[in-house]
Amino acid sequence: EVHLVESGGGLVQPGDSLRLSCAASGFSFSTFAMSWIRQTPEKGLEWVGGINVDGTSELYLASAQGRFTISRDNAKNTLYLQLNSLKIDDTGMYYCLRGRDASSRGPGTQVTVSS
Repeated sequence: EVHLVESGGGLVQPGDSLRLSCAASGFSFSTFAMSWIRQTPEKGLEWVGGINVDGTSELYLASAQGRFTISRDNAKNTLYLQLNSLKIDDTGMYYCLRGRDASSRGPGTQVTVSS
């Protein structure tokens, strides 16, 4: 059974940084591409970015490019999302996915950016 648990969210000010983590279990983590999505009040469910199986290639939502970085540690079965230069519009619940399978998401971690 796929089990993903996100953590690391919080309340921050515009311009601040956060590092989200996603602990994976129940499948062979190192053989799957992974993604991050978010649920925001304005845009609903939105794909943020993804990373390939060995961490050598990433893709990002245009508004995240240059501010967010996805990485992974296959030895620890953990996915990361580094959020820099956070904006109020980045507020939302963040989820990790196995591949792009929305049904695999965990409980999520809340990121709130507010002045």
